[in-house]
Amino acid sequence: MSALSLEHVSKIYPPRSGGLRGLLRRGAGGQPGFQALNDVSLTIEPGEFFGLLGPNGAGKTTLISILSGLARATAGSASVCGHDVITDYKEARRSLGVVPQELVYDPFFTVRETLRLQSGYFGLHKNDAWIDEILHNLGLSDKANTNMRALSGGMKRRVLVAQALVHRPPVIILDEPTAGVDVDLRRTLWEFISRLNKEGHTILLTTHYLEEAEALCGRIAMLKRGRIVALDTTQALLARFGGTDLEDAFVRIMNSEDALGVL
Repeated sequence: MSALSLEHVSKIYPPRSGGLRGLLRRGAGGQPGFQALNDVSLTIEPGEFFGLLGPNGAGKTTLISILSGLARATAGSASVCGHDVITDYKEARRSLGVVPQELVYDPFFTVRETLRLQSGYFGLHKNDAWIDEILHNLGLSDKANTNMRALSGGMKRRVLVAQALVHRPPVIILDEPTAGVDVDLRRTLWEFISRLNKEGHTILLTTHYLEEAEALCGRIAMLKRGRIVALDTTQALLARFGGTDLEDAFVRIMNSEDALGVL
């Protein structure tokens, strides 16, 4: 059973408005909308540390939104730990922890209250021991009783990570978790996440810091205009496309006129 699976997934967003903007968003043949994903098939096995890379607008966040139930695919199917995200959505969401790009938080609760509330969503009423461990590993112990409004941006991002982990999901999705944060948080986060991966958790990472992906991910997929244009182990991609690091390989693949041929 795969940890994450997408089979021939496509996603077309409708035009946001009429008039000129709506006309500009119409696809070929007069069909309205913007195609964010185009026939994406991908399987991630249990225990993998997997990287999903691509430029802005490539479809990474749409793919994550489909897996997490925030968006519905126009075509195809997706599952988490064998649970279809539509027909078995409760178990699919219970199996998944997602750290989003955006800083989303409730300003009326402390850090500990936020994590207790998140635990309650999953029916976990006595979860303080695990909450304390998460707080310790993310450097949040001294902020446990601090109101969310009083935290810095980096501390709020740590709480987002803690929320994703509070129900001990077997699969963890990190959508650019270190964007704009300090070196200390990056180091603390990767130590903790790497430990969880060694304990058997599956990790899906999106990042624009390609040195992170190169150091952490055993296998990588690259998206371009909604399609997977490269999929292989990190070392195989480096060997095949030369250069000194993953950034060189990424640039060569993205600039290739025949990018689909690198699969």
